[in-house]
Amino acid sequence: MATSVMSKNKVETGGPVSGKPTMMDNLSNYIIVDIGANLTNKKFSRDLDQVIQRATDAGVSKIMVTGTSLHSTKEALRLTRLYPGTLYSTAGIHPHDAKSWDDETYNEIKEAARCAECVAIGECGLDFNRNFSPPDVQIEVFEKQVALACELGKPLFLHERDAHQEMVSILERFVDKLPPCVIHCFTGNREQAIKYLQLGCYIGLTGYLWKDKSENGVRRILEEGVIPLDKLLVETDAPFMYPNTRASKLPQHIKDCLTERSVTFLQRYCTFQRNEPCSLPVTVEMIAAYLNKTPEEVALATTFNALKVFGLSG
Repeated sequence: MATSVMSKNKVETGGPVSGKPTMMDNLSNYIIVDIGANLTNKKFSRDLDQVIQRATDAGVSKIMVTGTSLHSTKEALRLTRLYPGTLYSTAGIHPHDAKSWDDETYNEIKEAARCAECVAIGECGLDFNRNFSPPDVQIEVFEKQVALACELGKPLFLHERDAHQEMVSILERFVDKLPPCVIHCFTGNREQAIKYLQLGCYIGLTGYLWKDKSENGVRRILEEGVIPLDKLLVETDAPFMYPNTRASKLPQHIKDCLTERSVTFLQRYCTFQRNEPCSLPVTVEMIAAYLNKTPEEVALATTFNALKVFGLSG
């Protein structure tokens, strides 16, 4: 059972964090890559140095800062130059902002994406759940960004809500020249995961795991081994997707697999109002428990995948 696999690790990597983590704490860290954090969000404007230091202390060695608009794309790129080798960026227009696309948007996104520090096109895609931009506009803007990714050979960082079939249809039209694709913050069902995997996509998982109780959702997908480790990536989507490990809906055997060290970072520095990249070890441990694997194995696999897909420096 996952509990027995993880209990040994709890002794090895657990232990309370008091004040600044010590060298011994750092030696027992995982090494993880957060492939999606919204560090341009104003909630991080006052203490970004500390946020990044806490992430590093927790074992999050590299963070991809998500671009969702022209402004955040440029700001994410600026941050990569303040924290070289730690932060990387993406360049794209989120479906919520698709209505803002104009003649110059394509050129500006392309210019940002040509920079070495920018490692993906996105966050782009389709969101028919809220429709903050009209669906036909979302589709048009998404297709332009897929074409740009194909032209530049940059991976796609994809957002999809209630638009699975439309997303698949567009990706299939480009399938012969598609770069690697990552389904960011996947919250879909088993059939959708399988279809994305058949298209060669990678699946990004967040702390959403704590609240998924669906019969056919992410928890069940992990328990059934639907997502192979070589197609799995992890992310916080900070400041969103806080992993509430105290929730009654999170099974006790999963809670028992969380190390004291990881939970301390989560509870000391993160809230529902502001999740941070330092919470990522908790998500790795939850995923490992559902997979009945060690968190070290999950951390190693997802880090290798991130380095490979996005071409991050080692």
